[in-house]
Amino acid sequence: MTFSQVAKDFTVVVDFIGSRKYVSAIYLGFLVVMLFSFAMDVQEVVFTQQVIGLSEIEYSLLISITGIGSVSGALLLSLFANKVSIRVMMIIGMLMMTTGYLIYAFSWSFASVTVGFIILGFFNVFLNAGITTFYQNNVPVSVMGRVTSIFGLIQSILQLFFILVIGLLADVVSLKLTIGSLAILMLITAVLFTIAVLTPKYSDWYAEEGNESRESQTSQQKASVIK
Repeated sequence: MTFSQVAKDFTVVVDFIGSRKYVSAIYLGFLVVMLFSFAMDVQEVVFTQQVIGLSEIEYSLLISITGIGSVSGALLLSLFANKVSIRVMMIIGMLMMTTGYLIYAFSWSFASVTVGFIILGFFNVFLNAGITTFYQNNVPVSVMGRVTSIFGLIQSILQLFFILVIGLLADVVSLKLTIGSLAILMLITAVLFTIAVLTPKYSDWYAEEGNESRESQTSQQKASVIK
């Protein structure tokens, strides 16, 4: 890797963002929500033990239960994937996962935090499946690697900064207030994300065959007409 190669990759990604603003906005919105979840996950052990009052055994059990929720969500989605649209997967996954984090942020017992973790584990599968399908359908294969790498680099930098800020806020204010505020901000972002996904004029971006395939079909139809 050289500086010129990285600069070239950035140029490619900037051109992609300019040509597909909506796709970029949706994916970046997803990454922002993930930043909130990463920041809360970093404080998870301290929060569950010091704020909620769980023991180490209860926390270990909680993580296992969350895994069961994720596996259950994956099994259910594999059975009904063909009957659930990309939009539905993204919206339900985003809103319900955020609901799980909200319950977690304002939990007071093992039972309440368990409900939150099961919900977020279960519906996180739907969100990831939906956003991945949307991304693969609408990002050309020729630039997908570069776009993924640059977006991932940006996310990593913001994640480091975000985690440091959250850690400082938890020390200055309180961990409970910090996590609660993050959950509320995450909910607001999730609602905005949902509104953007449901906007009718962008419905073509969620066609199952993918935008690139539609463009290819359109070109072939035009070529046939000319012949």
